[in-house]
Amino acid sequence: MNERIKELATQAGFDLDNLPDEVYIPLQLFAELTAKECVSIMTDASQSKLRLSDAIWNTKQHFGVK
Repeated sequence: MNERIKELATQAGFDLDNLPDEVYIPLQLFAELTAKECVSIMTDASQSKLRLSDAIWNTKQHFGVK
């Protein structure tokens, strides 16, 4: 897990130093998959020549972020 993802996990309330592997490893995979999904959405937006504001809106809608 990179440092930024660790910071976000800590902000979300995870104590990464005390997580067992059966929690830490899926959490790491979840973070990586989420990042890849964001990249995919932004790549599609770029290829469609969407404005940045529309790409951001699409990403927020995709994940249900207000």
